[in-house]
Amino acid sequence: MTVAAFFDIDGTIYREGLITEVFKKMVTHEIIGQEHWTEDVKYAYTAWDRRVGEYDDYLQRMIEIFKKATVGISSEHIDFIAKKVIEQKGERVYQFTRREIEMHKAAGHKIIAISGSPDALVKYMAEKYQFDDWRGTIYHTDEKGIYTGEITPMWDSVSKQKAMLELRDKYSLDLSECYSYGDTNGDLTMFKNTGHPNAINPTKELLENIQADPALMERIRVVVERKNVIYNIDIHHLNLL
Repeated sequence: MTVAAFFDIDGTIYREGLITEVFKKMVTHEIIGQEHWTEDVKYAYTAWDRRVGEYDDYLQRMIEIFKKATVGISSEHIDFIAKKVIEQKGERVYQFTRREIEMHKAAGHKIIAISGSPDALVKYMAEKYQFDDWRGTIYHTDEKGIYTGEITPMWDSVSKQKAMLELRDKYSLDLSECYSYGDTNGDLTMFKNTGHPNAINPTKELLENIQADPALMERIRVVVERKNVIYNIDIHHLNLL
């Protein structure tokens, strides 16, 4: 029997959103103008950072801006920046998920990333942590390797479930024995399809959906990491304010 652990990246492994770091470097390397940061990205990021916006909305906004900003740009430029971001920021991860990755490796489990981040970022993050496989949002290019603005998403529940089922068939996985790790509503189907789901620093919306599913509540582990403390949360006695 083959067992796998499925990991979201942004907010689950990495402590923020990797796509924000890509934007900063795109501006620094003059691939896009400063206005993309000051007029678009900074607003979306600041709204979430000040807790006047929802995390899911922030990520969705960032994805839309990234799609717009990369049209007409060579994939070679983005690949170079993605590699640099992981080289420089790839260690900025949660203690809990780092330990879980090592635990699964020691147990001989497959380690798989399913992330809404651009595929170039997911690729290099997966390589850094020696994942067995990965899936990310595909930003399509033309025959010259130029981004067209067309994408195949991997941030929503439907896309993540499809990817998980394809990976199940590829590796002959018993999903009832598999693990999943995520933090937003996009990870909900990963939780529902695996026997050992783990919500890491979950959003309020995700917690509400978990509490609405008695079967999921019985097997999920909810973990919150703040500073150097990791908390196990009893979902049955959690009152959301």
